[in-house]
Formats: sequence, structure tokens, C-alpha cells
Amino acid sequence: MANHAQVIVIGAGLSGLTAASELHRQGIDVLVLEAAPNIGGRVNSATTKLGSHLDLGGQWIGHGHHRIAALVDKAGGTTYPTFSRGLPTIVRQGRTVSIFSPSVLLASVYLVLLELVSRMYVPQSWIAVSVDKAIATCVPLEIARQLLCLLVAVSSTAESGMYSIYSFARSIPLSGGLSTMLGTQGGAQDSLVVESMGITTSMLANELPGKILTDKHITSVSQHSDEVTLRTASGEHFHASKVIITIPPPMLKGITFDPPLSSDRIALHENTRMGVVYKALAIFEHHFWRDGPGGEFLILDDPACGVFDSSSPGGPGHLCFLVAGTPARQLDQLDATVRREMLLSRLAPHLGHQVLNPVDWHEKAWHLDEFCGGGYLGYPLVGTSEGLLPMPHAPIGNLHWAGTETAQEHPGYLEGAVQSGERVACEVARALRGEHAGSQEKM
Repeated sequence: MANHAQVIVIGAGLSGLTAASELHRQGIDVLVLEAAPNIGGRVNSATTKLGSHLDLGGQWIGHGHHRIAALVDKAGGTTYPTFSRGLPTIVRQGRTVSIFSPSVLLASVYLVLLELVSRMYVPQSWIAVSVDKAIATCVPLEIARQLLCLLVAVSSTAESGMYSIYSFARSIPLSGGLSTMLGTQGGAQDSLVVESMGITTSMLANELPGKILTDKHITSVSQHSDEVTLRTASGEHFHASKVIITIPPPMLKGITFDPPLSSDRIALHENTRMGVVYKALAIFEHHFWRDGPGGEFLILDDPACGVFDSSSPGGPGHLCFLVAGTPARQLDQLDATVRREMLLSRLAPHLGHQVLNPVDWHEKAWHLDEFCGGGYLGYPLVGTSEGLLPMPHAPIGNLHWAGTETAQEHPGYLEGAVQSGERVACEVARALRGEHAGSQEKM
């Protein structure tokens, strides 16, 4: 039956496709249901007017992220190091802020202290203190406060007034430390893929011919006896022995579960939110900024943003803009042309007026995506602990859980998505083998 499989995976993002591909490879009948009209989830690639490829979603391979690196290699991708001069140019009110200024040095001291605390002991009382309150209370210099707020936002995409300093500190060791999270060469932004990260999800989808159905918005999940029944918004029913759910917890509030989930799982859905992030890429015929200060910036003026040089070695030039956390919402009501001019104009004093005239421009506000709800990942609200990383993923009956938020290593990254997909595939395969062995014993 087309609406029945041994295993149904909800979500055709990187974690769901990884799990489905591995189960299919083991000879397990699998079906993937995706609410959106396209696959990929938070992997979203495009082709520019100059024929180059870019990623509006996850794009970097971090240093030591061996799972996503192996997947890119298997897909025939060509990786290259992210171009960096070592430290970004910090800009405020159109002027460069020296890395030796008191504000930058003070911010660096606080980052080192937070790194140490995250590895030794994070006080439980910090769970009631939001990131913005912690920074406003403890950091006396305005530029230092702005810099710290920007770094937390770009690394987490959480809105600082809704995210506790406790949750942020607890997440740091899972990603290799702050220097790794914020670093380019040797850090989480270490390398990129010429062909775009979309080659990985396309390859995985090609391994599942006829096994992926899009436009299937799940509204209810019912467990009865040894079968799970899924109902879609259009009234279709799908049946499976096991179901893998890769949807982030904040996005599960619209699905009814029968029997109801436990109170702690309900609290997980209610007390987490998706990250807020806007991403844009400006495309130029050449990466002319490399003849000057380079293309790596931290712009502290409202809305604060990070800028990265994501150009491949042979060109053309790609400048990537990330506006994360609460500042990203300031862009939502602006016209697309106004957004582009605002972001590019702040670079003109440093890169020249040619930066105002890109050949092409691509943008995406992930928090406005009705299917993903935001990115890079979900996070717990201040005062709550249910959504601390990695988020809970213990099976509930025949329901199994994946997604980058559940990863033991590098949650929120592409690496974490692959790790969670591999983990849940092994978990489900073992469960099915155990059930098969049990049924044979009864015979």
C-alpha cells in the first residue's frame, strides 16, 4: 500500500533523509512525509545569475564535522576553506573599532570567563537570567555590550530577552567551545561547498526513489497496538510500525497525539521557540574586497549583523549577511530593496561604492518560513529547562525522535542533523530486529 510502510519519517530535512536513507539501505521499507512542497528543510540552495551556487540555509562544514564532510564527499562535492584574514573588522557608526580598544578587550575577557564557566560549573540560578539582562548588568561599556549581544545572536539565533545565560552556557561545550563556535578557519565556519550543501539532500533523496511525499502536513499521530496512524491536513491516513519525528519541538504544538504525550514532553513543546535569523547573499563578478580589508565584518549598528566572505576560490564573489535574534525582526516590515540597500550601504565606507551594486541578491527570513519556523535550531525560554541541548529524544512507544536539536555533538549544525539521523536509524533498526526476533520465538 502506498500509505503504509514499516517506518515513516516525518520531515525531509537533512536528519530525516539521513535516517530514511540508512534504513532503506538496510532493506527496511521506509516512507518520508514532508509538509513543505520541497525537500531539504533548513538546507536551502539556489543558483545565482552568474551560475554559482549558494546556500540560504546551513552552509558551513565546521572543523572536525566529519559526518557532514563525509556526506559531501559521497555526493561528489568540492570543499574549500572559508576565506578569512583571522579576525573580522568590527564596525560601529561607520567607523572601524580597534580590536585593542577597551570595549573589545573587555568583551574578550567576558567570553573567556563564560568559556571557563561553561566547562566547570554553570550556576543553576542563571536559568532565570536572560542573556540581554546578564550583559546589561555585568558589562559596563556600550560597545562591549553590543559586540557580545551580536556574537550570542549569530551563534545561537535566540532572541536574547527570551534566552537564559544558563542555557547558552550549557550549550557551549557541545559545540567545542566558544572559540570554535565563533571561529572561521579551524572553527565552525571552517569550509564551504562549491556546489552548495543542497547536493547532500538531493543525493539522499535520489537514494529513496518514490519514497518521499511532499505537501503532507501531519495533524495527528495515533498509537494503537503495534501500529501508528498519521493523519494529514488533507484527510489522508498513513500507517507504520515505527515513526521517526524530525520536526523541532517548537513546531510540534500543531500536532495532536493520541494517547497524549507526557507532561514533560508537552512542556518541551510549549517552552521552546525557534531561532530568529535572516540571511542574505550579495553576488559580485569578483571578490574585490580581498584587495582591501577582506569580507569579514561584525557590524554593531542596528540591526547588528555578521558578514562573511563565502566566495569559492575561482569566484564569483559572495558576501553572506547574517542578522540573527531580535534584530532580524526589524527587517521584516521593510521592502526588499530597502533591506538590501541598508545592509550594503554600511559596507560602502570600507569596501567602496561598488559594493552597492551586486549582480544578484538572494535573501531568506527563516523565522517567516511556515514549515521550518526559524533556524538554526530551537531553544528553551528563559526560566525553563525542558529544551536544554541536546533536547530529549527517548522513544515514546513506537515514536522515535531526531533533528539537530537532539544531537549529542554539535546540535544546531548540519553535523548535528546527520548525527541525529544516524542515531535514530540505528535505534529503529534495532527495535525492529528485536520485534522480529520476538515474533519468531512465539512461533
